[in-house]
Amino acid sequence: MRQRTAIVIGGGIGGLTAALALDRRGWSVTVLERTAGPAAAPASGRRAQTARPARSGAGIGLAPNAQRALDTLGLGDAVRAMAAWQGAGELRLPGGRRLARTDNAAAVRRFGGPVMVAHRAELLALLAGRLPDGALRTGAPAELVDPGEPGPGGRPARVRIAAAADRATGTAGATATEEGADVPAGAVEELTADLVVGADGIHSAVRRAVFPGHPEPRYAGFTAWRFVVPAPDRPCTAHETWGPGGLWGTVPLPDGRIYAYATAAVPPGGRAADDERAELLRRFGTWHRPVPDLIAAADPATVLRNDVRTAAAPPPAFHRGRVALLGDAVHPMTPNLGQGGCQAIEDAVVLAQLAAPDADLAAALADFTRQRLPRTMDVVRRAERIGRLTTWRSRPACALRAVLMAATARLTPDLALRALDGIADWWPEGPTYAAGTRGTRTAAQPKEHE
Repeated sequence: MRQRTAIVIGGGIGGLTAALALDRRGWSVTVLERTAGPAAAPASGRRAQTARPARSGAGIGLAPNAQRALDTLGLGDAVRAMAAWQGAGELRLPGGRRLARTDNAAAVRRFGGPVMVAHRAELLALLAGRLPDGALRTGAPAELVDPGEPGPGGRPARVRIAAAADRATGTAGATATEEGADVPAGAVEELTADLVVGADGIHSAVRRAVFPGHPEPRYAGFTAWRFVVPAPDRPCTAHETWGPGGLWGTVPLPDGRIYAYATAAVPPGGRAADDERAELLRRFGTWHRPVPDLIAAADPATVLRNDVRTAAAPPPAFHRGRVALLGDAVHPMTPNLGQGGCQAIEDAVVLAQLAAPDADLAAALADFTRQRLPRTMDVVRRAERIGRLTTWRSRPACALRAVLMAATARLTPDLALRALDGIADWWPEGPTYAAGTRGTRTAAQPKEHE
């Protein structure tokens, strides 16, 4: 039987996970990433397990649902080894008062596993390093020309690439085709595939191509800053601090470094007149320690600022023709549940599970939409509701919010975890394993999956 081919447009976490999952299912996979290298293309491949990442954001939360999805690809233990196990976390006010506390023992009891945090670039490098040699092509901006038509005798999907940069150095040069021939910089190359996966992020061109009338993601009402700083002299507990119109988060990483994030209710499109570290000092410099210390330790050039956007409406489907959409390309969400990357990983694993090499592709993609659209849009709505709470500014509203949070935490100690009920307790169809117990399932698995 002819080996089926898949093109993944976008080399982020969802795209790389989809490529790896499809490869494990027997597909011949090519990943096309427009930038010069989110995960060092020359070092990618199964013989290079330590691909060195380029600048790729900051931290990413990996809840038990994402860890179990990665288990099905044999990556769960590798991810757990490089991720921080958050032993305890606190919800606080800007003056330092603690409103609530939780720990990962509660997460294990509730969801069958801990909530962990990894550096995004390291996760990208791990995923890229497990792909076949040559599967990841960087400096390859791709355009969907034709979504194709699945079914017997249906036409393949077509993708056009403008060869923009040398994938090894990021400089002008030639890229290699599937047949090994060089394509001069600036030339146009066209590929066909049995399946195209649109994983090209929140501003997805693939989404616009398959659903041209669908509304673009809308501004959620706040902007986010993220950065990583070296290990401080004194260790700090993970915490999230809610103040008027914004919040601050501090998360220790496995090597002692600190991942910090902040949000503020501001108009979209803004930029600091000086630099974003100075903007953070103006907004959060008077908050409790270690917030001002972490800001002072940040390199202004590494502070990332992005307007937060969310899905304006559910899409008609997660597929059209031979094209499947996943991650931010189809269900962008606010970061308030830490599920953006987790849901992309779920998408990728479910897609590969449904798209067996001998499966009816039209039926598989329809099943993908049926399984993923209602679940992910529910997560979108739940994250957005929490995001709106963080934008409250008036003193009476913030005081009421604090009273309610503190009272609820006393009555329900696992307050912070309740928001993930029905999300972090998800199990994939394929076999998973707990760290150190490969081939087994934890007692927390729901009976319907046994």
